[in-house]
Amino acid sequence: MKYFNTVAFIITLSFAGHLCQANDKIITYVKPEGIKDNRSEYFVKLLALALEKTATPLNTRHLKATPNTMKQGRAIHELAQGRSIDVVWTVTSVDREKQLLPVRIPLLKGLLGHRVLLIRKEDKNKFAAVNNIKDLQQYTAGQGHDWPDTEILRANQFTVTTTSTYDGLFEMLAAHRFDFFPRGINEAWQEIETQANPNMIVEDNILLYYPSPIYFFVNNHAQLLAKRLEKGLTLSIEDGSFDRLFYSYHPHKKMFAMGRLNQRKVITLSNPLLPPLTPLKNKKLWYNLK
Repeated sequence: MKYFNTVAFIITLSFAGHLCQANDKIITYVKPEGIKDNRSEYFVKLLALALEKTATPLNTRHLKATPNTMKQGRAIHELAQGRSIDVVWTVTSVDREKQLLPVRIPLLKGLLGHRVLLIRKEDKNKFAAVNNIKDLQQYTAGQGHDWPDTEILRANQFTVTTTSTYDGLFEMLAAHRFDFFPRGINEAWQEIETQANPNMIVEDNILLYYPSPIYFFVNNHAQLLAKRLEKGLTLSIEDGSFDRLFYSYHPHKKMFAMGRLNQRKVITLSNPLLPPLTPLKNKKLWYNLK
């Protein structure tokens, strides 16, 4: 009997080890668009944190970027089809919540909907004279062709010039193809650093606002992964590790140090793409600028 129990124990350990190995899974996300594109860094850290909070020996997950980059529209299509990637982070919309399964926790506390303007240095005085939405509508915005912000700006009567490449937007601004490039306050100052264009600046006085949370999205059939990410993010909010990452991340520190967010003229836009299930009433999920 003792011999049998020992053998059974060894078999159990062996099976558990095999099960653990079998449950190891690589979670694939989209490779950044270029060497100057640091937009993914924070989200990969947050994704790793959510997985860490819910990790057990039997559900180990590893993160890996795709071999090649892809545009946002293609990434959403690939994820919806269950091919090549497992998760994206993107601004939500009614259409995207039909195509994919959202994890409705705003990864940037809603700050992506607070937008400053990248402009040419020579236009600084021109934008200093902007006091309201009608003043700003005189000028042309630049955006990615498949970004929800493009539709939001057009719905608010802005003229928008688009392109399919992220780096191309900075080149087009410099070439006078459009007048301003709205950026999330978490993005603008980092982009000034990485683009290293002495003629591009963050405009000093204007803050565009529209509710625009960015979520993790997974395939509609990946309910277990969605629940795990939701649980991991919720645990990290409750234990403070979400905030520690959010506030210690260098571009965010720079944003709060340089943004003068409470001193800007706020121009509020409507967001016709905002889904009805957006958790706007859960105040602990959102940053309060006041």
